[in-house]
Formats: sequence, C-alpha cells, structure tokens
Amino acid sequence: MSGGWQGSDRKARLPSNWSTIRAKVLARDVVCQICRVRPATHCDHPKAKTDDHAEDRLQGVCATCHGIKSSAEGHAAKAANPPPGRKRPSEAHPGIKE
Repeated sequence: MSGGWQGSDRKARLPSNWSTIRAKVLARDVVCQICRVRPATHCDHPKAKTDDHAEDRLQGVCATCHGIKSSAEGHAAKAANPPPGRKRPSEAHPGIKE
C-alpha cells in the first residue's frame, strides 16, 4: 500500500466538518459499496483525486476494498505520469582506443 498520509496534503484539504460528513456517509452506506459483503468503515471518493466532499459524491467502503482501490489508482497515476528517466551522455568504452 501507499503508506497512508505520508507525503500527502490530503488531510489538510478535508473540510472542517469532515467527521460529520464521514459519519453520515457511513450511516447511509452500512455495507461496502464495492464488494457488498463487509461492513463499510472507510469513506471514499469514487472519483479519484477529487476534493468534492458532498455526501452524494462519497461512498462507504470496507478497508480491504478501499486499500485495493487506492493502490490501483496510485499505480495508474504513476503509469500515466512516469518520472523522467536519467539520461547520461554516451561514453567511449574504456578498452577501445580510437
């Protein structure tokens, strides 16, 4: 997994009433909206990387599904925007004299 909040400003971008919004979403979505089996314990934005915290744009999910979904989103984002490669100038082979 990604390691939680490390290196992220996500928590700082949450609204001041986040705990109230989260509680309402988890009360509405008692069962995970992804697997429909386990209890919902996490509040998730179905659309990745959005700061729209309206209750109708959030879903209750279980920890397992949330971890899988977040990991897949992170891998997809990294694949879409790979870090620049390291370009080194070509060097003459040390054993070959020209």
